[in-house]
Amino acid sequence: MISCIVLAAGLSQRFLSPKALAEFNGRTIIERIQEMLIETALNEIVIVLGHEQERIKPHLLNHKKIKFVYNKSFNFGQTSSFQSGLKVLSPEALGVFLLPVDFPVVKKSTMDRLISHLNHMGHKNILIPAFQGKKGHPPYFSSSLFEEFHQLDFSEGINTISHRHKDQVDLVEVDDPGVLETFNTREELDVIKGKFTSLK
Repeated sequence: MISCIVLAAGLSQRFLSPKALAEFNGRTIIERIQEMLIETALNEIVIVLGHEQERIKPHLLNHKKIKFVYNKSFNFGQTSSFQSGLKVLSPEALGVFLLPVDFPVVKKSTMDRLISHLNHMGHKNILIPAFQGKKGHPPYFSSSLFEEFHQLDFSEGINTISHRHKDQVDLVEVDDPGVLETFNTREELDVIKGKFTSLK
């Protein structure tokens, strides 16, 4: 069983409104990401809410793969939200992908490639997609690392675990520049929209 945690709890301070609700080709980014993930071989999708959760909730899809959790400590950043997501994963989860909501253009084919890599090459402890040698999102973490994530202080980044276990990281080259495309401002999102006009 393979899960994915979508982080949509942040303050979006530079964007000035929830990034999850930003429009991309006629629908919100949180809807777009859910639709993409549902079509993959993922078994479970956990959406972590926090800031402005009541505005985002109506955009969560009613689907058997999707559930959500509220992170009351969302103001402490991504680590606290990832920990909240981990707490509600199915106990059968062998591992989890981490996809922040501000990576809006990751392709379904990329997720399929990463999941296929796990199934055929064995479940590595850490799997990271790369485009032209640059590490991107979503990374994958084996359930064997979950306890270490729970023990992280909120001030420690999620990549602390990747650095701690760098000898267990498997980089997978993908034909998808979207694994690198993230935004913090409306101007940065407009640039992404301009690059990916053909994406639905």
